[in-house]
Amino acid sequence: MPASRLTSVLASIAATVLVLGAASPAHADPGGAYTGLGDCPLTAATMKDPANLQVGCVHSVTGGGSITIGTTTVTFEDPIIVQFGIYWPASAPVREFPDGSAANVYSTVPAAGGKTLIAKPLEVTLPGIGNLIPGVTSVFAQVELAGPITEFVPLATGSNTPVFTLPVKLRLRNALFGGRCYIGSDAAPIRFQPTTGTTSPPPPNRPATGDPGTLNIVPDPNGFQTLGAGFTGATLVDNAYAVPKAHGCGLIPGSLDAIINLAFGLPSAAGKNAVVFSANDTALAISPSWDDLTQALAAS
Repeated sequence: MPASRLTSVLASIAATVLVLGAASPAHADPGGAYTGLGDCPLTAATMKDPANLQVGCVHSVTGGGSITIGTTTVTFEDPIIVQFGIYWPASAPVREFPDGSAANVYSTVPAAGGKTLIAKPLEVTLPGIGNLIPGVTSVFAQVELAGPITEFVPLATGSNTPVFTLPVKLRLRNALFGGRCYIGSDAAPIRFQPTTGTTSPPPPNRPATGDPGTLNIVPDPNGFQTLGAGFTGATLVDNAYAVPKAHGCGLIPGSLDAIINLAFGLPSAAGKNAVVFSANDTALAISPSWDDLTQALAAS
């Protein structure tokens, strides 16, 4: 379904909702259309702000895909989970699309306990070296957040604009790399901006196209104004990001930076890297008020 139609569908539904009720504690493990939203940060002050025009929860699971840095490609063997709270502030930011439609731009609230991004380490074979002893002749790369997720536009699905901006850093673990070996940092992250549409990367990369999957919208079964929305089977792509140099590597920090940079071709300019998040299922609950959202999740 085109973004313009999605915008119209949700806009017409949102226009019918009114603020309800007093707050009650959210259930730790919501069910039905809200399955997976148990770690939504409902107690965060920014979620409770009555000035917010909308609030909600997001739980996204990526079942496959890959990340490419220069000539090195690693597939995602295990699911990657991204979850957070969202709010549409009183300033009502929107993103306009070429067809004249627009969609809400949501701010995000990290999940408590460091659960915003959950991913198992990726094993990366060292270029030119046979992998005989994992962790010695290979590297385990842990994807970590390098800042807040921003510019979340769920209705960008199906258009060529990014759905969100995800800043990450890769922590490299190896018997010789020490404990603080990273590619990227909080100050200079790898910045993924994936889309389900078509990318516009610099050369030598060519445009890549994702898949918006299937959208399902479920009214709250208990009569609350909260809506359950889900995208299933989506593919998000980005091949326009740059990758900075490694730093802090070696038993003497920094002593192996040059070797790692040479092996992986770092820094790797935009147009030489790519990430694919495939088999992506995303659950979204959204409401005009925190009170209604918490009651809806508690009752599910």
